[in-house]
Amino acid sequence: MQIGLFGGTFNPVHIGHLRAALEVKEGFGLDEVILIPAAIPPHKMPGEVADAADRLQMLNLALEGAPGLAISEVELQRSGLSYTIDTVQHFKHMLPDESRIYLIMGMDAFLEIDSWKSYDELLVQIPFIILNRPNSGRADNDSDWKLMDKFIASNISADYAFSESQSCYQAKDKQPVYILEVTGLDISSTKIRNLIYTERSIKYLVPQKVADFIHSKGLYL
Repeated sequence: MQIGLFGGTFNPVHIGHLRAALEVKEGFGLDEVILIPAAIPPHKMPGEVADAADRLQMLNLALEGAPGLAISEVELQRSGLSYTIDTVQHFKHMLPDESRIYLIMGMDAFLEIDSWKSYDELLVQIPFIILNRPNSGRADNDSDWKLMDKFIASNISADYAFSESQSCYQAKDKQPVYILEVTGLDISSTKIRNLIYTERSIKYLVPQKVADFIHSKGLYL
């Protein structure tokens, strides 16, 4: 069994999240991608994030009829801050020993990985899939790769080197770091929240059932 773990606040979940999850599933031949909403992300203040129950319900609505995409409440059920290392260890203990588990995250998140709890141990325990969106507001796509090369060498480990044949960064005593170019949808949860706050439409940025739920609950106003 091959599983992808895709964490985030999903505040709110949007089409970009869903499209990226699908492209990872198909690109790596995964059996399932599990979306994991964070309870209290360490880098965010509680007031910045909608109630966990509302974010979970929006995910449930968004994933209706989406085979191969699932939700885990593991971080919502854990007291205190949400740390990725604890979530990875949870799934390693829960899934069969022969399972292959990947950790999925965006490029921006990975470029802050050295500020995460036990990030070095994460790189020992689980391979990463880093989502890179071409033309995502940076000057050019080549600059993303140069930034990644510099960050990994300076902040993670100089032992990592990019393997053209394997399409990933590899190091002797660490798991590989894959880069997946995903469809460059210019959508973010921040942009959606700002649209709602200024009373503008979010149609086609989130699934309609999610938009209806946000409206019914008066979220992000």
